[in-house]
Formats: sequence, structure tokens, C-alpha cells
Amino acid sequence: MPSHIALNPPKNECRQCWLHAYDSDEQHRSLGPREDCPACVDHMLNGHGDMIVT
Repeated sequence: MPSHIALNPPKNECRQCWLHAYDSDEQHRSLGPREDCPACVDHMLNGHGDMIVT
């Protein structure tokens, strides 16, 4: 279960990026040791959309 910090990003932060940073092991569990996270790569290429906390 993600921590309280992982689920509550501060203002101007992306909810998904914050979750993946503070609950990285769980969010990336299914990936191989050198495999990139598809959700993280999508954010790097396409931006954060409406996931920024206001």
C-alpha cells in the first residue's frame, strides 16, 4: 500500500510522478531490472496532462 506521502503530492506536482517516486518499488514491481516504466516514459514524452495538483 502506498504511503500517505506517495498519495498526497504537493501543489504543482504531478500525481503520477509523485506516486512513482515515493512508491517506486511497488509501482515498478512488474518491470525487469533495466526495463523502463511505460507510464514514466509516456510522461517524459507527452507531458503530465491534467495530473498536476492545483
